[in-house]
Amino acid sequence: MRKLSQERAPIYEALERFKKMRVVPFDVPGHKRGRGNPELTALLGENCVQMDVNSMKPLDNLCHPISVIRDAEVLAAEAFHAAHAFLMVGGTTSAVQSMILSVVKRGEKIILPRNVHRSVMGALVLCGAIPIYVNPACDEKLGIPLGMSVSDVKKAIEKHPDAKAVLVNNPTYYGICSDLRSIVKLAHEHNMLCLADEAHGTHFYFGENLPVSAMDAGADMAAVSMHKSGGSLTQSSLLLAGPAMTEGHIRQIINLTQTTSGSYLLLSSLDISRRNLALRGKVSFARVVDLAEYARAEINAIGGYYAYSKELINGDSIFDFDVTKLSVNTLNIGLAGIEVYDLLRDEYDIQIEFGDLGNILAYISIGDRIREIERLVSALYEVRRRFSKSKSDLMSHEYIDPQVAVSPQDAFYADKESLPIRETEGRVCSEFVMCYPPGIPILAPGERITKEILDYIEYAKEKGCSMTGPENPDIERLNVLKGV
Repeated sequence: MRKLSQERAPIYEALERFKKMRVVPFDVPGHKRGRGNPELTALLGENCVQMDVNSMKPLDNLCHPISVIRDAEVLAAEAFHAAHAFLMVGGTTSAVQSMILSVVKRGEKIILPRNVHRSVMGALVLCGAIPIYVNPACDEKLGIPLGMSVSDVKKAIEKHPDAKAVLVNNPTYYGICSDLRSIVKLAHEHNMLCLADEAHGTHFYFGENLPVSAMDAGADMAAVSMHKSGGSLTQSSLLLAGPAMTEGHIRQIINLTQTTSGSYLLLSSLDISRRNLALRGKVSFARVVDLAEYARAEINAIGGYYAYSKELINGDSIFDFDVTKLSVNTLNIGLAGIEVYDLLRDEYDIQIEFGDLGNILAYISIGDRIREIERLVSALYEVRRRFSKSKSDLMSHEYIDPQVAVSPQDAFYADKESLPIRETEGRVCSEFVMCYPPGIPILAPGERITKEILDYIEYAKEKGCSMTGPENPDIERLNVLKGV
């Protein structure tokens, strides 16, 4: 195979060559380089719609790449220290689901923390695998779930030696990292694979003095959101695999659910962003760290807020912390995180990543500048001055241990009935309920509904959290298993 350089962007280069060919399109998409949809062209620009093309010989095919897409995947694997890399255009949701479907099937067990993204639970619905939960510890002050304790993972492995894999969040949405190297070692010693949901860890592969990346820790697969901290277009992602995994098998699994009409806008954005990070990522993420640390110090100086960082590290459930994550606890100013989230948007035109019941997250990455950081800090100062109140009526606990009664797949497809939400206590849920973002289910199919969960859902709705998942859009009713 010819030697490729990280200075190359094969898909982007092929698109540039294709533009010069002036090919007459009698294929899809039907807008025909934008001519058939002038409003779309005006919105996105002529250059953009001209690159919205279909798979063809000069541009390769995402389902079976043999030329420029293949070259882009080889370069991505090299940049991310993986044996294989797959370009994903269905978001990291599709990467996570393909990762799980590649290693477990119906009736097989997978060990994982309960504070996983909905995509993980969706994969279990699709494949029928059985989740073995390692309940994360919860920081009572912050109200957030932490990482997985190595001793808890060991207990789960010893209790379920037939499990096929262990899945780890690296990091969590809040920046918490488990001891990934030790968990990988444990899994491999017991003939299990180790998978990582690395949606929020793209920068681990390029920055310095950051938590270890999944591939460098020896994990077998990782799903990486290039569009989050890596700078590619929304919905573009990577699936990485180590040397123990079979490339052809993973491709077959991906092709079960990924589109046969891969967007070249998304593919080229992955290609260009990989090149950017490979060439400039070290410098870029050093700057991101500096911005986040500056913001953290300024926010803590306001008073009332707590922008937390590496001081939380305890060597176990918080083995490391991603300092690029500007996670801020808001409870001491008497406001839920979601209330601060709404105030920042509605009063100050600042859109942060999410707010939960006790925290906000401002996502700092390669496109941020000091002026935006200062504007955020000033707005938080004003929020405290204008809107702070007593914290006496605030709920802080953010994680509730699940009571699993039925497998997610069996519960999702079972006969069900719809009941008013307060009449569902004690029943088994057949659908998802979550605040999005962050997209961690409060309830997943197969879990028993408790009073604590119902109180949490109603409180989150009252505070303005965006609730998703159930068939009933107002979440006034829930689907439950008949007779269970």
